[in-house]
Amino acid sequence: MSDTDLIPTLSAETVSKRGNPALQSAKRLFRHRSAQVGMIMLGLLVFIAIFAEQIAPYDPIVPLKKSKRRSPPCIHLLGCTQDQPQHLMGVDGNTRDEFSRIIFGSRLSLQIGVSTILFAIVIGGLLGAIAGFLGGWFDDGIMRSLDVLMAFPSLLLAIAIVAVLGPGLINALLAIAIVQIPIYARVVRASVLSVKELDYVAASRALGASDVRILFTRVLPNALTPLIVQGTLGIAGAILSAAALSFLGLGAEFPTPEWGLMLGEERNSVFNAPHLVFFPGIAIMLTVLSFNLLGDGLRDALDPRLAQAPHT
Repeated sequence: MSDTDLIPTLSAETVSKRGNPALQSAKRLFRHRSAQVGMIMLGLLVFIAIFAEQIAPYDPIVPLKKSKRRSPPCIHLLGCTQDQPQHLMGVDGNTRDEFSRIIFGSRLSLQIGVSTILFAIVIGGLLGAIAGFLGGWFDDGIMRSLDVLMAFPSLLLAIAIVAVLGPGLINALLAIAIVQIPIYARVVRASVLSVKELDYVAASRALGASDVRILFTRVLPNALTPLIVQGTLGIAGAILSAAALSFLGLGAEFPTPEWGLMLGEERNSVFNAPHLVFFPGIAIMLTVLSFNLLGDGLRDALDPRLAQAPHT
């Protein structure tokens, strides 16, 4: 029996011993305690965003006619009189139901986080992959240009971009995505630099595969693990940045139910109507926390060196 006849047997034994890598990573993720909490919180947030029309008792934009401005929460089960309309989180300064605005704000926050990070991942990932794969002056030119962007504080750079483009939610999302591009470019470039030196890449090149085919079918798919983790964590940062820009009046515009804008509108009511600041702040905190916990779990689950580590 020749040596080549042993290759399928060894491969089958290896596969049966180690199992499917994707399946093993998924098992580690679902056993990770932080990831479990993050997935439960994120699942609840997605459920609320999908069924916002059915959950919210009032229109989040239309003012209420029979309610007092900045009135505190009124919950019938907790002793609020039946003759008053029920408002679980009170009424804001424009006589709109705060609970309904929080519910619809979850939908907008998810859209903000996912859309901005997807844009940044696509642009930054392509730039980093091409720079790391080609190397030389092309690599130096791209990465030094992105280093200039990273030299500025991210929030200040986003504010400057919005100031040039004009205030508005779309411009704010574009500014946040531009600020995030260098981060993902560097992450992908580092992975590509290590993957392109592996044996199977050299074998593909020896078989005559083109550089484009090698990059997109051999190198890039095997360099996505750190990008997935960084993207999950980046969604939380994008939501925070969008909330900050809206708080400053550079993001979502009145009367959009966006949590940062809600904080900005009621920032002067922190003492006489603290519930109008407390509930949007808690919503932002819980959303960011869910993505951070999930990202922490993904990082541990996708890292083979942590496969035998205890999950906490």
